[in-house]
Amino acid sequence: MDVKSAFLNGYISEKVYVKQPPGFANATFPNHVYKLTKAMYGLKQDPRAWYEEFALSMKGEFEMSMMGELTFFLGLQIKQSPKGIFISQTKYTKELIKKFGMENSKAIRTPMSPTTVLDEDSNGEMVDETMYSGMIGSLLYLTASQPDIMFSVCKCARFQSAPKESYLTAVKRIIRYLIGTTQLGLWYDHTNNFSLRGFSYADFVGDKTERKSTSGTCQLLGNALVSWHSKK
Repeated sequence: MDVKSAFLNGYISEKVYVKQPPGFANATFPNHVYKLTKAMYGLKQDPRAWYEEFALSMKGEFEMSMMGELTFFLGLQIKQSPKGIFISQTKYTKELIKKFGMENSKAIRTPMSPTTVLDEDSNGEMVDETMYSGMIGSLLYLTASQPDIMFSVCKCARFQSAPKESYLTAVKRIIRYLIGTTQLGLWYDHTNNFSLRGFSYADFVGDKTERKSTSGTCQLLGNALVSWHSKK
């Protein structure tokens, strides 16, 4: 399965409509809208459509992988041992760093400074929107095995429609953090502990532009992290 197709073309079950984009409006029906049948990048239905495609492919992949041990799937590197399973995206991370020309940059210890404030930055210099969205999309896929960058990436993803130089600087810092953490991933140990625990946190109107809060949750089955999110 092609990852790009899964992200952009997964079928959605809800009724979703979009306005005609500027410059492409139909002169005969200027007030009409378009009905979507497949997920588009940036749509809230994206993750659900992608994971449905992922689940179907995983089923078929595992049926075919009975002849050998699964070691690589959709950019995920899988290492199995008697003690457990380790899932990472080391190869993908290194390719991402090289793709955006930062292989010679210095590594940094955190993905975002605690003092970083991203707002509308109305006086900031604009940067290429396609490039910025591409960086965000690449980083969002990496959160499949590195939830430690989830908050920072989601915060930067809010400004894809009008990216500024200050936002790009924040994204590049995340990539500099990845330079020193290419070996990180998720560890699932073999255990009989199936207790489910959940943790959550939310600031109070921390977003200075829209006065909204940012919440985060994670769920662990035994010692294994199985679900997480960061959301405004």
